[in-house]
Amino acid sequence: MLALYWLIDTILKLLLFAIIISAVASWLVAFNVINPYNAFVRTVLHTLNRIVEPLCRPVRRVLPDLGGVDFSPLVVALGIEFVRRLLAELFF
Repeated sequence: MLALYWLIDTILKLLLFAIIISAVASWLVAFNVINPYNAFVRTVLHTLNRIVEPLCRPVRRVLPDLGGVDFSPLVVALGIEFVRRLLAELFF
């Protein structure tokens, strides 16, 4: 049973890291620190977007429009952390 907990927890940690990296990368693109026209950067951004977007899209539909600021990654990250702590309490 601990192996199952470890697997789920590791997947949730990787999703959390992907959300953080995606948010930071979007800021870096917005401030012209990284070039999104570079093939490697474009591939990384596209991959991160394909991982994070299905998680953030439903939250984005529920949250009100806040004038260009997207809080959906923060809400999803909080939800992932909540699930991780809930699983830790259930397994231990």
